[in-house]
Amino acid sequence: MGTFRLAWRYLTYHKIRSTILVLCIALVGALPLAVQVLIARYEVTLTDRAAKTPLAVGAPGSRFDLLLHALYFRGGLERSLSLADAEAIGAQAMGLAIPISLQHTARGYPLVGTTLDYFDYRQLEVESGTLPLLLGDVVLGAEVAKELELAVGGRILSDSGRLYDIGSTYPLRMHVSGVLEPNGTPDDRAVFTDLRTEWVVAGLGHGHEELGEDADPAFVLERDSKTVTANAAVREFNEITPENRDSFHFHGTSDQWPVSAILIVPTDRRAGTILKARMETDPNLQPIVPSLVLDETFDLVFRVKKFFDANTLLVTVATALFLALAVALGWKIRERERETLHKIGAPRSIIAKLTLIELGIVVFSGGALAVCVVWVTVEVAGSRWGF
Repeated sequence: MGTFRLAWRYLTYHKIRSTILVLCIALVGALPLAVQVLIARYEVTLTDRAAKTPLAVGAPGSRFDLLLHALYFRGGLERSLSLADAEAIGAQAMGLAIPISLQHTARGYPLVGTTLDYFDYRQLEVESGTLPLLLGDVVLGAEVAKELELAVGGRILSDSGRLYDIGSTYPLRMHVSGVLEPNGTPDDRAVFTDLRTEWVVAGLGHGHEELGEDADPAFVLERDSKTVTANAAVREFNEITPENRDSFHFHGTSDQWPVSAILIVPTDRRAGTILKARMETDPNLQPIVPSLVLDETFDLVFRVKKFFDANTLLVTVATALFLALAVALGWKIRERERETLHKIGAPRSIIAKLTLIELGIVVFSGGALAVCVVWVTVEVAGSRWGF
């Protein structure tokens, strides 16, 4: 204990040097450890979600973009499918076809239009309120509700498209009908609504004041004995309420209503194989097996990671040499201290013990600090990116 006390007093006396050594060890240890832990957790989260999604279908294009868009609500797609494509797949009675329309955001979070089947498929439970049952309803992921401080009964605005585009639609004010329980997936950081509400945000549907026979001529484009056609001057509603909900309507047919992707849950493996084979012959469809595409992605990521591992190894060696130099210089500088200790009766091995104990304290402190940094980094990254 006396030797340990001497070592501790020496380190605390040389505070700046000791602090620099501890920080060097902490940084060198924290960086590779944090990368390893984050990649491992990220891989588990991504792999689990991909493994639970047998098939995903999108328009021809990048398979990786389709994977990120359909499963993790990231990025965008150059082309989209239509609701008619989802209906055609579902009509084959070989599995469940779940359409997803993801073209807009709400307060910066992805606004996902889908059906109630999605919540059953992903086993998402409502913590409070209900799922989006009416036009204009949304249900928030747990992280969204927490960060925006919203609860059931609140309101959330969709983000407008382009600030100076006069042809873009106005933001839609939507009603928060529920909040989902946290489940540690990208669903925690998304805003869910039904397909029709998402199409209203896209401008494919709208509601406006009813025009009767006594309507202001300034709002009338065309009038005949049966109908009155409004022009662009009529005021459209930017919030769906019980009073105006019935006035909202859509133009066109199901083959004109877009969906970004379709998640398919086959009844069995044979049905999945048949569906995938049929869709591969359709030039307008691109089916993917998410787990296989994800494996290709990770293969590329791990190839790049080898360069970071090599860099980390070089930095570690450099830090070890730096420590060795510090110890060697300390040994030389403390020559008079060794002689003093020897003259007062201390064995010559005491300096070696002091040096080893000091080095052990520095390494242990640096390692403990590295672990703390990694823990904080992982927790912040996990809450930010949902893994």
